[in-house]
Amino acid sequence: MPELSPHAVWLSTPHQQLVEIAFGLGCRRFVLDIEHGYFDLDATDKLVALIRALGAEVHAKVLGPETVAIQQALDIGCHGVIIPHIGDLDHARRVTAAAKYPPLGNRSFSGTRPARYDAVTQDYYTRENAGTLCLPMIESAEALEDVEAILALPTVDGVFVGPSDLSLSRGRGAYAKTEADFADLRRIAAAAKAARKPWIMPAWAPVERRLAQELGAAWQVTVDEYGALWTGIEMGLKA
Repeated sequence: MPELSPHAVWLSTPHQQLVEIAFGLGCRRFVLDIEHGYFDLDATDKLVALIRALGAEVHAKVLGPETVAIQQALDIGCHGVIIPHIGDLDHARRVTAAAKYPPLGNRSFSGTRPARYDAVTQDYYTRENAGTLCLPMIESAEALEDVEAILALPTVDGVFVGPSDLSLSRGRGAYAKTEADFADLRRIAAAAKAARKPWIMPAWAPVERRLAQELGAAWQVTVDEYGALWTGIEMGLKA
């Protein structure tokens, strides 16, 4: 498989046509915002099947730091889970266990898409543990304080940054791309580099994209569904 672009598209609805358009334009990685978006299980299942059939990656920002939400996203075939509302190290340890089969974690087996709807052998569990990404979000003061220890967990494959909630949690109010905001990103990037694990962030503005590239982000989410609609409609109305 060719090397993926460092850019990903953020979906807030199960918009199959948007996926097909983005894929046609070169996108090979999608993030589903199940937490804040509009996804029911049937539509999400079909969307994941489409993205996988196209040969692209799909990662789910799950509904919350809960076992069922994490396992459900993996059971329908997401390549990774992005887990919001992570607190300190102990919380991260408990929550991320749901993304890995024993002995690493406590994920429960389901004979669904990843298992090809069949019985499996032991190598299936090994492949799933190695091949599916568990990305807790660093979006709270508690998670930032413990970021180095969180990245050291065997159930954690990397981290995903939530700059807006992180700024709020750190007492700075609205995320404004300040030096204090970027200092937090630098700490996260340094921790990920030391752990030899990837870090990812949504980078909507050019200054964020430059910083993410400078700090070695594995990939960036640079297009979001609502923003693409807004920009397209605005340009059409001004034409």
